[in-house]
Amino acid sequence: MPTRFVITAVGDDRPGIVAAVTGALLPLDGNLEDSAMTLLEGQFAMVLVLAASGATADEVRAALAPVATGYGLMTDVKALDAPVDDAGGRPCSLTVYGADRPGIVHRIAQALAAREVNIVDLATRVIGRDGVTPVYAMLLDLRVPEALDDATLGADLDEVARALGVDCTLRTVDADIF
Repeated sequence: MPTRFVITAVGDDRPGIVAAVTGALLPLDGNLEDSAMTLLEGQFAMVLVLAASGATADEVRAALAPVATGYGLMTDVKALDAPVDDAGGRPCSLTVYGADRPGIVHRIAQALAAREVNIVDLATRVIGRDGVTPVYAMLLDLRVPEALDDATLGADLDEVARALGVDCTLRTVDADIF
């Protein structure tokens, strides 16, 4: 079984980062099993899961070092010891929209954690910063415990939404498209 690593890289955005990082990993005869990459306020951020037979974390770091230096990236490599977890529960999506203010992510995440709901993906954006009241948009992919019904979770989220002055919409995701 190949050794698996989680690799993070963050730095000023510019063309070629993905090609350089993935190219540096090719000589390790590894396979990218999972990845997330995004641009945040001019900073490019990536998280990769690499499976590589016979490679060590030090070898992965050494392979990435020239790319990190050349692109000004902060990188980290961590060996994964735990088996793959499919996150269990039923897939749901949650959208949150409202006037931007501190605490939205925390309060929503806190309500979900209280019900043992796992956040498997989260993205946020502020829309309309120029002369208009900014709108905060948050999109979450969730894994909801089978024993927790949508009405109970929805009621919890409605309470938080009222306190924050935002709108929350919870939807069960069709298993065929998740």
